[in-house]
Amino acid sequence: MQLTVDTYQEEIGEALKSFDNYVVCIDKTPDDCAAALTRLMEKAIKAYETRGEGLRHGIALDKRVTVILSQTDNDRPMCGIYFNLCSPYHRQKTPVPSEN
Repeated sequence: MQLTVDTYQEEIGEALKSFDNYVVCIDKTPDDCAAALTRLMEKAIKAYETRGEGLRHGIALDKRVTVILSQTDNDRPMCGIYFNLCSPYHRQKTPVPSEN
């Protein structure tokens, strides 16, 4: 089976519905999310198709979304699309100076 982004249009559509209805994101519009999902799906497919022996997944992510393709017992890998939870109000930890 030739894997393409179109192979996973149903999963992408469901993810975009969730994004539109439930995800609050300051720096990604729904159109930006759709474009990001397409790019990430292409990267996940490439990672899946070039994975090393014994590996079962192809993963691609950005700061907001993770796409995982997982090997199954049939030709079509299972697809998971996850929105990464974060807050623009989360402060970065200040590095602690090392004692030398």
